[in-house]
Amino acid sequence: MSTVKIGLVQTTCVKDKETNLDQTIEKIKEAAAKGAQIICLQELFTSLYFCDVEDYENFKLAESIPGPATERLSKLAAELQVVIIASLFEKRTQGIYHNTVAVLDADGTYLGKYRKMHIPDDPAYYEKFYFTPGDLGYKMFKTKFAKIGVLICWDQWYPEASRITALMGAEILFYPTAIGWATSQDEATNTEQFNAWQTIQRSHAVANGVHVVSVNRVGFEQNGAMKFWGGSFISNPFGRILYQASHDKEEIVVHEIDTSKTDSYRTHWPFLRDRRIDSYEPITKRFIDEV
Repeated sequence: MSTVKIGLVQTTCVKDKETNLDQTIEKIKEAAAKGAQIICLQELFTSLYFCDVEDYENFKLAESIPGPATERLSKLAAELQVVIIASLFEKRTQGIYHNTVAVLDADGTYLGKYRKMHIPDDPAYYEKFYFTPGDLGYKMFKTKFAKIGVLICWDQWYPEASRITALMGAEILFYPTAIGWATSQDEATNTEQFNAWQTIQRSHAVANGVHVVSVNRVGFEQNGAMKFWGGSFISNPFGRILYQASHDKEEIVVHEIDTSKTDSYRTHWPFLRDRRIDSYEPITKRFIDEV
């Protein structure tokens, strides 16, 4: 099928993990009732964004994948006949943790997981303290409604990640996200940061000729020091914004896209045809010191 109804769940979170999961399940049901077929949740939706501090207690939030959350979501996916993209804190084994997305197909089948490859370490984003970099590579999942690729938050700044995922056959790129503004910043800085965030993802849509869906959380966390900027959006394969959520409200949105548009855009703007793959070996270097 070429037309697919995409559900975006942009929400706030609270401290209690079960409360977040219960509330998200209700929002998934709301999106499904609006006709959504593929529903994407924001990054680490079962908790507050705990990476604002380095605290060993936060490792207790992690769980196995498959595990308790995926079991509940799998039953829900089958009941509602929807695909669910769920970002979770994965405990792989003692002492090894990942920032991971599980994909549940519309019959409840667990299709697999993607582990976040690019791990940031910035003030209030101390993810290297918690997450081991992904080791599964980039992934494409064949769901009932479309072939999808899933990347996670900081991955969205890297064109290599989107390119590889698109080359694997993904028709839609999904980015579960948790990003916000420090409340100490001025409005000009806030605007510049949001525009850069959206622009880089729109560029992935253009370069690869695919739809991009980015789902961010919203609301104040970190004792009010960080405002997650929402702004979840869908871009068409030429970077045009089809829908953008607000910066300060919870939203459950369903928007129909047509994945067959990829063929038209790639035919008229044949970036993939004209790639000089024979010349790209230097991209694997950290930096080219000699010229």
